[in-house]
Amino acid sequence: MKKKAVVIGGAGHIGTYLIPMLVEEGFETIAITRSMSKPYEDNPLWDKAKRVLMDREKDSDFIDKLCEMKPDIIVDLVNFNIEETKKIVSRFKDTDLSHYLYCSSCWAHGMAELLPFNPDDEHKEPLDEYGKDKFASEMYLKKEYEENGFPYTVIAPGQISGPGWTIINPWGNTSFRVVQDIADGKEIFLPNFGQEIIHHVHGYDVAQMFLKAITHRDNALGKVFDAEAESHITLYGYAKHLYKFFNKEPKIGFLPWDKWCEYEGNKDECDHTYYHIVRSGTFSIENAKKLLEYHPKYTNLETIDLAIQSYINRGLVKVK
Repeated sequence: MKKKAVVIGGAGHIGTYLIPMLVEEGFETIAITRSMSKPYEDNPLWDKAKRVLMDREKDSDFIDKLCEMKPDIIVDLVNFNIEETKKIVSRFKDTDLSHYLYCSSCWAHGMAELLPFNPDDEHKEPLDEYGKDKFASEMYLKKEYEENGFPYTVIAPGQISGPGWTIINPWGNTSFRVVQDIADGKEIFLPNFGQEIIHHVHGYDVAQMFLKAITHRDNALGKVFDAEAESHITLYGYAKHLYKFFNKEPKIGFLPWDKWCEYEGNKDECDHTYYHIVRSGTFSIENAKKLLEYHPKYTNLETIDLAIQSYINRGLVKVK
């Protein structure tokens, strides 16, 4: 009898790739989504998965409906509230659920001290409410595992990237302006000395790590894994790479933080940059390689190139 895997948030950045992987692996696969939106990439294996329309925020009986599905595995990709984590644990701790996989985030970390970051650090100091909530769920799941044997694994992705959506740019935000300026061969300015680090990881590889955690369950239980590419990139290296991508000569200047925010000109984007670069640091995937046999398919630069080419294909960046 096939094991049943239920993916909450099945048509998003990770689910786009994870649903076909689960089907191919032989799981009875259910994708819970808020609408019948298409995944970011077409795959015929989606036709073999079941789509169920449910909205965690609006359906008061969401947990009841989830429980009625009798899942063996739950992959929770869109849980942004510690109270939702508690509901899952409370309802499923005495059922046949064999594995709960929680999607956390690199934002659960605060400012870097020792590098690489330690995914199992019990003293993370997140900088915003999103990160604090993610870390609270990590610690709650750890407690329930140690005290009651609740079967959890945490996967914490970096900046999920790839074709079809907006990736973090060399300014550490999502403005298209800097990419267009580079495509036009204009001079751009980076904050500080451009040495802060960005962590692009392809959505496929994040999905792959979830699958590896499922298929290597015994090694994954009770642990936190960072889902990253093999390497990371500085803002400076990123900008220089994009000039090369567009066959332009690099023209890169630097500005102190306050002056750079004036240059950027958009307070929201400036805040976005702040929260990305203040947590600058590196992550290790050695534990995932060892315990889960995880090996990223895409390099950091390949992921960036695919996303930028997608911008061009969709007319978001014009190439003269």
